[in-house]
Amino acid sequence: MHDIAAGRVAVWATAWLSGRTSYDAALDALLGDTAHRVVGLPGTDEAVPLGWALSALRGLGERRLRLVLPVPGDTRGIPAVPSLVAAALESGQAAVGERVALVPEDLGPEAVSWTAVDLAGAPPVPPAVEGNLRAVSGELDLAVGDAARTLVALDLARWNPEVPALLAGLAKTVRAPGLPADHDPLALSVLGRAQRLSQVLDLAMADAPGAAVTHAQAAARDDALRPLADAVRHATVAAYNAIPR
Repeated sequence: MHDIAAGRVAVWATAWLSGRTSYDAALDALLGDTAHRVVGLPGTDEAVPLGWALSALRGLGERRLRLVLPVPGDTRGIPAVPSLVAAALESGQAAVGERVALVPEDLGPEAVSWTAVDLAGAPPVPPAVEGNLRAVSGELDLAVGDAARTLVALDLARWNPEVPALLAGLAKTVRAPGLPADHDPLALSVLGRAQRLSQVLDLAMADAPGAAVTHAQAAARDDALRPLADAVRHATVAAYNAIPR
């Protein structure tokens, strides 16, 4: 969950559509050194560059895109289009507007393919309820504390010694880079913490080579990490979808 392509598209497309940033600045921030192609965009018969799709969003009447991070059992914010729900669950992310949704597929370090799903005729769906930034920051604090105590009891440091160091470093403010200049400072801070905690989750879920991890220990670890994973997901969505006042 460290690089959320749909989050970057949602935040920069929204900034462009709302007049908070220029087209060139949005496109530069989105492309970097990566090739992006969009298939299925309404009114097109073949793959188009992401820049073309960005311009088309305004023509389609979009006002903003929202990041959604669906998981099995929680697809709130994803319109009930079977192909979209399936694709978003497989990808784990989507940028959803009123007219179109965009789902990324990572093709490697230098290419991303986007599938556009036309939402014309789809049942209207309210966006997923997003906690305010202070609430999700507090949720992160509680989840970190609970998970840390459980993971210490499970002797996770023996499995992966990097985890305690990452947890200890959460006190230092880290702001996520690569977002519009006027993005909410609290959102940047919350996102930076969520990204670091994603690294904790990745490491904690990976059994160290040769570690004697029993099924019961792994189950206890997974139970301990589930609230933290949910908190990270909620915080990430809220941070990307924050609109400057």
